[in-house]
Amino acid sequence: MRVLGIETSCDETGVAIFDAGEGLLAHALHSQVELHAAYGGVVPELASRDHVRKVLPLIRQLLADAGIQAASLDGLAYTSGPGLVGALLVGASVGRSLAWSWGIPAVAVHHMEGHLLAPMLEHEAPPFPFIAMLVSGGHTQLVEVEGIGRYQLLGDSLDDAAGEAFDKTAKLLGLPYPGGPELARLAEQGDASRYRFPRPMTDRPGLDFSFSGLKTFALNTMQDADKQEGGTASRQTRADIARAFEEAVVDTLSIKCRRAVRQSGIKTLVMAGGVSANRRLRLRIDEMMSKEGGAAYYPRSEFCTDNGAMIAYAGCQRLLAGEAEALRFSVQPRWSMEDLAIRA
Repeated sequence: MRVLGIETSCDETGVAIFDAGEGLLAHALHSQVELHAAYGGVVPELASRDHVRKVLPLIRQLLADAGIQAASLDGLAYTSGPGLVGALLVGASVGRSLAWSWGIPAVAVHHMEGHLLAPMLEHEAPPFPFIAMLVSGGHTQLVEVEGIGRYQLLGDSLDDAAGEAFDKTAKLLGLPYPGGPELARLAEQGDASRYRFPRPMTDRPGLDFSFSGLKTFALNTMQDADKQEGGTASRQTRADIARAFEEAVVDTLSIKCRRAVRQSGIKTLVMAGGVSANRRLRLRIDEMMSKEGGAAYYPRSEFCTDNGAMIAYAGCQRLLAGEAEALRFSVQPRWSMEDLAIRA
């Protein structure tokens, strides 16, 4: 089965073609970073309009560059949620319309299921069952995965997700949008011994997350540093704060992952989502899983952020299992993975 995937849940337009026998054939991505940079964050209406402008030309480009005709496609997958409602509607309406005009089935894909399955695109794919840590701008979740669609949510973010906290802390440090990667780069220059930030919710049982307090701690630390240094903290001080913040997030995620692995007895861990590209986080998780006698799996960096390849793969699995959408479709800005149908 050969499937075209369309991802438009937020600020990136991604398209890809996945073949069940040959693997990933082609993918393309248009980022809206420059569009939103002037506003310091994603503007939903601008995101939707840009998807409208870019999605069809990007699909045409993808098919032409790959030398693939629409007639050779067997199915189409589009992100139906969670995400920004306007952005989701662009991908869903275009995807369902193309599938109808081409006479092929279409399937709605859960955005976070796409992230969860992104490591399956690699040559060394993780075996089922595994524990998945989904860590992005909008979600920080621990999920026990027995198979496609067989998901049990173990822990969730109660307020700010890790990626959101990265971006907001980067902004208060005066770093440009998108802030998460910029904060990680600044942290490389920081002194890890100067500040120590709390590791939220690690001193109590459970697998839930809370990063809003950590963000506030960073703000207070920055304000104190500004006062002590004559009104504006030095670049080195900001680097030290960035390092302390990053260390706190990395430690918190590692501690919760270790707790989930020990509680479940499952020695395979998958980490996916935009924050999973963080170098220090990967090193810490690899070290932790080695001590636990297990192994960690990640998607390549280009598939950590939103992309069409993960949607094409997840959609292919569900189409192979017999799923298909009716002509009447909808999107779900809020959508729990536990509501997904179980597939073999």
